[in-house]
Amino acid sequence: MNSKISVKDLDLYYGSYQALIKVNMEIPPREVSALIGPSGCGKTTFLKTLNRMNDTVEGCRIIGQVCLDGEDIYSGIDVNMLRKLVGMVFQKPNPFPMSVYENVAYGPRTFGVRSRIKLDEIVEKSLRSAALWDEAKDRLHKNALGLSGGQQQRLCIARSLAVEPEVLLMDEPTSALDPISTSRIEELIIDLKKDYTIVIVTHNMQQAMRVSDRASFFLHGELVESDKTTTLFATPTDKRTEDYITGRFG
Repeated sequence: MNSKISVKDLDLYYGSYQALIKVNMEIPPREVSALIGPSGCGKTTFLKTLNRMNDTVEGCRIIGQVCLDGEDIYSGIDVNMLRKLVGMVFQKPNPFPMSVYENVAYGPRTFGVRSRIKLDEIVEKSLRSAALWDEAKDRLHKNALGLSGGQQQRLCIARSLAVEPEVLLMDEPTSALDPISTSRIEELIIDLKKDYTIVIVTHNMQQAMRVSDRASFFLHGELVESDKTTTLFATPTDKRTEDYITGRFG
């Protein structure tokens, strides 16, 4: 398989507690990969290893390899550059308490873009890519906290896209949203995979089936199985996967 991200024998410890156990996974480019499994199974912990968000957790220790385009992200790569390449969208929308425009321009400014014309272009392009331009273009200079929850989440996606990442990580991006906003974000995810590799954590089996090309089932820190989404849901090879997706536990 042609992989954008390749994970080999990944163990992760918080102090003496092992949260991930020998995880091996290949994540293909320009597809949506869903991570599923019950609460506390390691999905979000795994997601955060892909852009080193766990670096900030005291006592966190990682063994194994995570490669982005063949380069090990845990040795020799600048973390700021890594997070430019691998963006993250969190469970709850977290716009900065500043204008819509400044939210989107924040990242490019951090990476040295100063030209107002260039920033204007980036802001419009990012908001269009996040399907928010039409709703936000007349309130660019108003506080982003005045947007609805669904709009705020699309703004956070626009903010991630503004620095031109290659991978977008999403940790349950619709769990705090109503069904209509959820549907908008799901349509957006499907649209974005034309240009980005997307990894999404979701508790929602139907969502995983609707938006993902591949699905990976985690349980107690182990990757139980990983396959094309249609295959995993129709004919799982492990009884534990079958029990989870049919609602017998979790």
